[in-house]
Amino acid sequence: MRLPVAGMIAFLALGIVAARADDDVRERGAYVARTADCEACHTVPGQAPFAGGLEFHLPTGTLYAPNITPDARTGIGRYSEAEFIRAVRQGIRRDGATLYPAMPYPSYARMTDEDLHALYVYFMQGVKPVSHAVVQDGMTWPFSMRWPLAVWRWLFAPNPRDALQQSGARTFPDPLVARGSYLVEGPGHCGACHTPRAVTMQEKALTAVDGTLYLSGGGPVDGWRPVSLRGDNRTGLGRWNEQDIVRFLATGRMPLGAAFGGMTDAIAHGTQHMTPQDQLAIARYLKTLSPLTPMAEGWTYDPAAADALRGGDVSARGARLYVDNCAACHRTDGRAYPTTFPPLAGNPVVMDPTPDSLIRIVLAGNTLRATRQTPSAFVMPGFAARMNDQAVADTVTFIRAAWGNNAPPVSPSDVAAVRRTTTGGAAPASLPLN
Repeated sequence: MRLPVAGMIAFLALGIVAARADDDVRERGAYVARTADCEACHTVPGQAPFAGGLEFHLPTGTLYAPNITPDARTGIGRYSEAEFIRAVRQGIRRDGATLYPAMPYPSYARMTDEDLHALYVYFMQGVKPVSHAVVQDGMTWPFSMRWPLAVWRWLFAPNPRDALQQSGARTFPDPLVARGSYLVEGPGHCGACHTPRAVTMQEKALTAVDGTLYLSGGGPVDGWRPVSLRGDNRTGLGRWNEQDIVRFLATGRMPLGAAFGGMTDAIAHGTQHMTPQDQLAIARYLKTLSPLTPMAEGWTYDPAAADALRGGDVSARGARLYVDNCAACHRTDGRAYPTTFPPLAGNPVVMDPTPDSLIRIVLAGNTLRATRQTPSAFVMPGFAARMNDQAVADTVTFIRAAWGNNAPPVSPSDVAAVRRTTTGGAAPASLPLN
């Protein structure tokens, strides 16, 4: 039976519309995957996207990110949409076992049905299946057992229905702030790193409603300490404006600092690909967060150290080492060359009460990666091979004391503790030294 010409045209038009709709859903799912930072955790650099195997060194052992490509044998190819959503929101695998809470399902519980549907379609139709079996054999006993994780999940992970209802009941003065709240507290799971955790490893606050501990700075993640994202003047975002935050999310660098540690990957795989509107939404939401310590003294630049160095006075502890090893890039006034070499004067990482991140950067170096808006990479080489613990402690102590930073000194034992967990110290071979 032949269709009339008009009917054939209508049939083809419906097919085109349906295909475009499928493309739109997949495209939205790809965007949701970026906002949720899936690739940064589930991809080993230089290997297939989402194929798993990336190592996470935890106090309980080594965790390996699973394969989340749609491979039926080693990935998530057999997951139904309901099973996929249960895994993302509740941390329950297809076989009923509980995922380790390194998977931020306490945050993902707030993701909308629409976003999760698009994410499922993207992973099943837009991601190339890769056969790569990842075995979880790095966790020490008793943490290698899965059944206690179900108890942990019952005690500390929110019920998705309740989380969505609570999110829907909140009111915001600005739609951008509402969008920023969703991105930060939900798919962006910023609190997973930037919020302190209890002894039992749950985040002490999951949203801004839970109090000022939310995003007040987290514990070490692979040796790096995530800073506060609240409005604290010295150690948070108190001196950053909205455009500073937008610039940081897009490029990993801005006049007051630069990305390091896991945030480098979060920017490379995630935030730089967000729309300017979503980047602004995150910035506007973060600027609504009050300081953890509102009465704390603010940072004010003190020129005394710069004046002494310009006058040839290197009598302060670590001053000579700083001049010989650091001043060429970071300058004697500590202001450096922002967006190329980050300033040390007034830098929240420098003034953090816990100096581990600064020590690790001195030992292992850091790379400002290229992004779409900033295509040049800049590398700071590590000094682990040429400085002993005393020299690093003296240098870091000088940096933390100078230019108004006024942070406590560092001991050689502090450096030794970080050095034991630090590898490398050289720049990647694919990147030029400056």
